Amino acid sequence: MELSSAFSLKGKVALVTGASYGIGFAMASALAEAGATIVFNDVNPDHLAKGLEAYKAAGIDAKGYICDVTDEAAVEAMVAKIADEVGSIDILVNNAGIIKRIPMIEMSAAEFRQVIDIDLNGPFIVSKAVIPGMIKKGAGKIINICSMMSELGRETVSAYAAAKGGLKMLTRNIASEYGSYNIQCNGIGPGYIETPQTAPLREPGHPFNSFILAKTPANRWGTTDDLKGPAVFLASPASDFVNGHVLYVDGGILAYIGKQP
Repeated sequence: MELSSAFSLKGKVALVTGASYGIGFAMASALAEAGATIVFNDVNPDHLAKGLEAYKAAGIDAKGYICDVTDEAAVEAMVAKIADEVGSIDILVNNAGIIKRIPMIEMSAAEFRQVIDIDLNGPFIVSKAVIPGMIKKGAGKIINICSMMSELGRETVSAYAAAKGGLKMLTRNIASEYGSYNIQCNGIGPGYIETPQTAPLREPGHPFNSFILAKTPANRWGTTDDLKGPAVFLASPASDFVNGHVLYVDGGILAYIGKQP
């Protein structure tokens, strides 16, 4: 296989959940640039509309659907509608997620369950809905957006870390259970990424900015562009023998103990 074709997604349909903006939008844009047809969902109609405008402005003919990834019946209906309107899904990126920064002893069980439901049950539900079509095709790519919290703990993120740790193991289990059908399931673990939400934390002199730079061998925050290449790799034939792996795009944080005070 020629290298150019190994990374081509021409003719593929990619569903990226929660990809109206941010990391999901960046990865979906990269998949589109590699040739994929993009479909995405959002639970919020306003976000969906803004996402469609953003794709159009970027020259991407994406199709959006209102869908809650925790609603099994709604997800199954969306996947069937995508198959009818666009085509059977070849690539799934489980990107939709939330985080609640609450000290564990102050967090209610309902709040904990909400994070688990969206960040872990959601990927299970959407993967479960698309895998039969991938089996029928004899090929498929699933990319779960994990986190450094798949490996590390931190104050106030008990639910998020539990969900992402579970997602790492779900990734490995999907690879184990469906690898024989030529389905590859891998994860991407973003580090600390420049987004509008993190802008206040990245101000020069902010303690958190100093903390992240001291913990990152690359000595910078990541950008959404840093996630594009890994997403295309894991969605393309170039990764056909990569399965059950989490690719951490973190500037080296997980490899580094940090600078000596």
